[in-house]
Amino acid sequence: MQGKLNVQTENIFPVIKKFLYSDHEIFLRELISNAVDATQKLKTLSTRGDFKGELGDLTIDVKIDSKKKTLTVSDRGIGMTADEVEKYINQIAFSGVTDFMEKYKDSHEPLIGHFGLGFYSAFMVSDKVEIFTKSWKDVPAQHWSCEGNPEFSMEEDSKHTDRGSDIVLHIADDCKEFLEEGTILQLLKKYCRFMPVAIRFGEESVWVDSETDCDKDGKPKRVEKKQPRIINDPDPAWKKSPSSLTDEDYKKFYHELFPMNFEEPLFQIHLNVDYPFNLSGILYFPKVRKTIDPNRNKIQLYCNQVFVTDQVEGVVPDYLMLLHGVLDSPDIPLNVSRSYLQSDGNVKKISQHISKKVADKLEEMSKKKEGEEKSALEDKWDDIKIFVQYGMLTDEKFCERAMKFYLLKGVDGTYYTLDSYREKIKTLQTDKDKTVCYLYASDAEEEHSYIEKAKAKGYDVLLMDSPLESHFINLLEQKIEKSRFVRVDSDTVEKLIPHDDNIPEKLTKEEKENLQPIIEEAVDKQRFTVQLESLESDDAPMQVTQSEFMRRYREMAQTSGGGMGFYGEMPESYNLVVNINHPLIGRVLNETDADKQKELVHQLTDLALLGNGLLKGEALSRFLKRSVEMI
Repeated sequence: MQGKLNVQTENIFPVIKKFLYSDHEIFLRELISNAVDATQKLKTLSTRGDFKGELGDLTIDVKIDSKKKTLTVSDRGIGMTADEVEKYINQIAFSGVTDFMEKYKDSHEPLIGHFGLGFYSAFMVSDKVEIFTKSWKDVPAQHWSCEGNPEFSMEEDSKHTDRGSDIVLHIADDCKEFLEEGTILQLLKKYCRFMPVAIRFGEESVWVDSETDCDKDGKPKRVEKKQPRIINDPDPAWKKSPSSLTDEDYKKFYHELFPMNFEEPLFQIHLNVDYPFNLSGILYFPKVRKTIDPNRNKIQLYCNQVFVTDQVEGVVPDYLMLLHGVLDSPDIPLNVSRSYLQSDGNVKKISQHISKKVADKLEEMSKKKEGEEKSALEDKWDDIKIFVQYGMLTDEKFCERAMKFYLLKGVDGTYYTLDSYREKIKTLQTDKDKTVCYLYASDAEEEHSYIEKAKAKGYDVLLMDSPLESHFINLLEQKIEKSRFVRVDSDTVEKLIPHDDNIPEKLTKEEKENLQPIIEEAVDKQRFTVQLESLESDDAPMQVTQSEFMRRYREMAQTSGGGMGFYGEMPESYNLVVNINHPLIGRVLNETDADKQKELVHQLTDLALLGNGLLKGEALSRFLKRSVEMI
């Protein structure tokens, strides 16, 4: 039989070669997907009783013949009759899967292809493609051949007696890399390592106990043996029931997915949904720690166990891109190359469901079990806090759920829910305007002196040290009624939580006016603003503080940019707070020797700067020299 392919254009093959798929390597995935479908169809026919023969070995074989320059994909599946070759091969884009699924929609194994174009991806790398196929029905085998143009040949093939199909690709000279074992092995492991039918390619070496040779202790020697290489696991963990898997099973599968990631995952969520859409998979929570640069492309998307992409934007909410794992769904619409996702209602529902399952898991972990000091969430909170913050900042529904289980951490390491912490501090830390003030430190060591002053007043201090903290604090102030977050070094301890009581001043108005220029002369007026404050006489003579508003918005601008660029470009500024009630400040005013007065002011100023880590370089050297001289 000779004929022409039923296509609408004579130029279909140049289009296939250049534009059908974004990557030429996809051809191997498409051909093996077709082989899997042919095998799954046969299983369905056998289950229904339509096929009464022996299934036998259903392993799909991939073989390279470098001398003949061929790559062959063989299956022992359903095969094709002459009429089926005419219908599904000679009429491009008419998918056999669509017909089969309609006929056997109530009883069939999961099938992959829907577009009918996958087979023709072979022409992206081939000068010629041959099909040797024999149907499960008692009809002659067929040999189909095409050299990358609309003309084909088809004839009966008496030599092909085994059920199934061999697709033989005569690899083009400009695609010789697909005749290399290493290249094909890499592609098989990328796209096919979880396909539901075993795939065999080449051989691999294994070490086994010798059946004949023993060592001096009588133990069998270890010998190297060649065996066929099976490249896939047809029954991956995500297809199994969660009740049948242990934590060790989950960890083993994680390292199978990410062999170069040597850290253990914190925990996982096993997804298994069959209504109103089909979705299965396992999502792992890695250790995120202090980073806001998510290591993306760590969630692999599969369609009926065939790898599609690791670009899952749209299917997975943005904040969940921090997770690792696998998602498998036949209900996610894909374009003809299955490489890019199309946004539609189903995808959005799946995205929302994944977010809900994550929130469910975290809420469940937040509940303390009887007899345990810490909940499972507390135990892992430091590793996932930034992930939860990211989710709350970017997903309103997740934020509503997370407000119930989000944990605040005190500088002493104690964890609190938002409600329990407010209850703890509201008596002492409510200011004159009836606003509850949450005091926090970004760095417990650097801000130690300020933390101690706050504790001395009976206040509690939180540790809020993630890079997202400035944005997150803004969110909490919006969500928690009558609340205000203040870093402990943003003001003197008396003013962190303003009350109506004022400390009497020991200096007159005239003495303060004389003191101001003396202090200002000792500091960089572009960077420091001198403030004279009436504080307790045993407080430090001078302190450095930084405006909560300006510092917070400057930090937010540095991590988000956009319309906040103005704040990010502003230089850092500080307040030098002078305690006018301290005896040393009185001594500065009473000093008649101008040089000694200046020296004392510089010493007190440098001490305040040193306490904040702001005294460096030449200024630090002068301070050290001056300190020795004064002693």
